[in-house]
Amino acid sequence: MRYRLTFVAGLALGYVLGTRAGRERYEQLKKSAREFAQNPAVRNAAESAAHTGREAAGKAYHAVSDKVQDRVPESVAARVRSLRERSQSNGEDDWGTSNT
Repeated sequence: MRYRLTFVAGLALGYVLGTRAGRERYEQLKKSAREFAQNPAVRNAAESAAHTGREAAGKAYHAVSDKVQDRVPESVAARVRSLRERSQSNGEDDWGTSNT
């Protein structure tokens, strides 16, 4: 899905940059893109995908940290702990993104 979205974005960018329709067509495309991005259904889908990704990343983080916990040097483990504590006090998740 990510590759498909990247392809579509690249296609749209190529069209905008390569078009000979002029400023009017560019403004029309820009307005359409803005309306699409502000559509509540699109915003809800993006937020849902972000939330699902954060949950999966958190589960993976905990699974990996449980398995490599004893093999990591203490200096690295202390740094990770301090970063986690700092991010949790800022209202961020394990990956430095906000949980909104």
